[in-house]
Amino acid sequence: MANEVTEKLAATVRTSFGKGAARKIRANNQIPAVLYGHGTDPQHLTLPGHETMLLLRKSNALLNLDIEGADELALVKDVQRDPVRQIIEHVDLLLVKRGERVDVEVPVHVVGEPFPGTIVVQDTMTIFVSAEATHIPENIEVSVEGLEAGSSIAATDVALPKGTKLVDEETEVIILSVQEPRAEVEEDDAEGEEAAEAPEAEASAE
Repeated sequence: MANEVTEKLAATVRTSFGKGAARKIRANNQIPAVLYGHGTDPQHLTLPGHETMLLLRKSNALLNLDIEGADELALVKDVQRDPVRQIIEHVDLLLVKRGERVDVEVPVHVVGEPFPGTIVVQDTMTIFVSAEATHIPENIEVSVEGLEAGSSIAATDVALPKGTKLVDEETEVIILSVQEPRAEVEEDDAEGEEAAEAPEAEASAE
């Protein structure tokens, strides 16, 4: 399922800057943001707090902005949060056009169960892909159904949604591997070492 364009989100142009101005904006349940891209000068904006927070629950949210009467599409590129309170402090937005392709990180969603007695070790939580701005997948499903220990899945093995492609640097990335639980492996190794030491002990006793 692809991220859908949201209903219009009213934004206002911001003319005051600095930490003090940003604190006042957040105190009014609003969020400071900047919109950039397509060679235009960055626009400093103020977004409605509650509506924006709901939309930012999804990765790569695509916002349909009404900037004082001007309609713009914007892709959320970065969200800065307070590390303790997790309050949204600032949002970076990328100006996009319908049909335009963008490079984004999409979450990996592992489905299925591997062979009994094995575990899945996920090496990367996202895949870097190129997709149309209005058709960015919410996640990429990777099935591990029935995979045995020693199996692995690379980014090139993943079935991507139509119109979505891997970016070049992702072609060598390993998404996950299927392994035996480490405790069982260590026990098997220990038993092997004991068996190897036993004949030596008998020989020395003679």
